Amino acid sequence: MRLFGERGYGATSVAEIERSAGLTPGAGGLFHHFHNKEAVLVAGIERQLARLEAVRQIRGAIPPLGDPRAELVLVARYVFLELEEEQELLRVLVSESRQRPDLLTGAVDQVVRGTFDEFAALVSRSGVTEVGAALALGSLVAFASAELLLGRAPVDADREDVIATWVEMVMGLAAVSDVEGRS
Repeated sequence: MRLFGERGYGATSVAEIERSAGLTPGAGGLFHHFHNKEAVLVAGIERQLARLEAVRQIRGAIPPLGDPRAELVLVARYVFLELEEEQELLRVLVSESRQRPDLLTGAVDQVVRGTFDEFAALVSRSGVTEVGAALALGSLVAFASAELLLGRAPVDADREDVIATWVEMVMGLAAVSDVEGRS
């Protein structure tokens, strides 16, 4: 996944995969475990998705803190951490989903929709609507993606300052939702 994420699927050779896996490059050892290079991609994506789902289930067992701001800080830190952990998977999904839609559509749906559903459930505790949750997640993911995937944050700011500002933005969305709900 690291090679596919760094170079793209097409630019990653079987010999490079073998070398990275500790096999003799060019000797065909990879084919004792996989039918072809695409099977390596499929197995890598399945492994990453299974790990992501296991982490989600563990987090689902953690009770709410009772403090919306503290929960939002943890959510934001988690989003940054998760994007760091899933850089290879995200790069592969972004670069390969259009070339291999039959193979990757389910993975993209699981990452995007699964992440949003989980996030929306957490943010809704603060009173934010589903649309507000989508916008809040989008802003955080855009910032983190620029920083992690492109190597440059949109502004030169400390991550904790970004998180604190984001929490205040989400709390503002919650306040607007609350006012609209009473109208």
